[in-house]
Amino acid sequence: MNTIKNPPSLPDTRPIPDIAGILARLVAFPTVSRQSNLALLDFVEELLRPAGVRLERFTSEDGTRANLWASLGPEGSGGVVLSGHCDVVPVEGQDWSSDPFALRTEDGRLYGRGAADMKGFLAVSIHAMLSAAPRTLALPLHLAISYDEEVGCLGVRGMLDALGARPERPALCIIGEPTGMRIANGHKGKRGLRACCHGQEGHSALAPDALNALHLGAAFIARLQARQEELKATGAQDPAYDIPYSTVHVGTMHGGTALNIVPNRCDLDFEIRNIAADDPDAILAGIIEDAEAIAAPHRNRFPAARIEIEETSGYPGLETPPDTPAVALLQSLLGRDDPLIKVAFGTEGGLFQGTLGVPTLVCGPGHMAQGHKPDEFVSEDQLAECARLLAAITDALTEGKAPALTP
Repeated sequence: MNTIKNPPSLPDTRPIPDIAGILARLVAFPTVSRQSNLALLDFVEELLRPAGVRLERFTSEDGTRANLWASLGPEGSGGVVLSGHCDVVPVEGQDWSSDPFALRTEDGRLYGRGAADMKGFLAVSIHAMLSAAPRTLALPLHLAISYDEEVGCLGVRGMLDALGARPERPALCIIGEPTGMRIANGHKGKRGLRACCHGQEGHSALAPDALNALHLGAAFIARLQARQEELKATGAQDPAYDIPYSTVHVGTMHGGTALNIVPNRCDLDFEIRNIAADDPDAILAGIIEDAEAIAAPHRNRFPAARIEIEETSGYPGLETPPDTPAVALLQSLLGRDDPLIKVAFGTEGGLFQGTLGVPTLVCGPGHMAQGHKPDEFVSEDQLAECARLLAAITDALTEGKAPALTP
């Protein structure tokens, strides 16, 4: 469901708030994944609407969360999308030096949950939209704010489906995840999966007469470990990644209710993170074969023996060719000639690339090493460098002379 809100016709004469002030307000909203982000979007709209920014919400089915699509300049194809998520990871169990939802500035660092991942980029992007509003853009500038990215890039999909049904296409999407302001042209895809191991319960004193589901789960984990070793030894390699091959990882294992009961069920959550050269469907097909090979020998005695695998989440990888014109443009606007990188974490970039067919790059302030932990921070220098890049992008959109940004 989407809602279009028309901006007023009168020009906005208010002073533009500084980036740190915007970030302080964004951090103050405790937008943990799967919780409401509507108050944060209300704040963003209150800033952008008086500046004449076109605003459109795409609301979740339960109405508690929404994506925001904000646009400046002419309607139509071309131009740039600045994309970021407003949800953050929880703070429970973390030892913070101060309130995680109250921005604290110290020694050139801004501390708060989401400061690096990735409300810092959103603050710079909102400031850039406000700065661009009085100018006459020759090409459009868009800001996409999504929800529930941290739990599998869930929220952005509805917005992209709606945008994909329209004829207009942007020329470049920049995902502002923290890369230290280096340009990343790729990341691995991810499949989140659950294996449900079914055995036969019984009294632990007669354990051999039952089928322990935890034992099935342990055997399954052993086969996942073996698959991982195969991928490392003989699978495709991409040296641009810190871990240059596809990986398989088990995150949780649950089963059993009491020590004297042989458990009849065990659930495991695991994932596949694949480089572009590997087909995740092929990796999963091998894992499904392993699951059947583990359960099948037990069926003569225990007909219900099986390991069922279901997909719980996932997103496609990102692989933007280095010779894409947008890469050279972004490098020139940054004024740096650092080599391209590929990041270990995932983003909505593959969804933008796949749904809209738009060249997509990851580049944003801060470092992921500071995210998801106590005293998360982004430096003032990183925010300033991001602001310079977005100002240069606005200049390019105003002049309308960058071929990489034209339809």
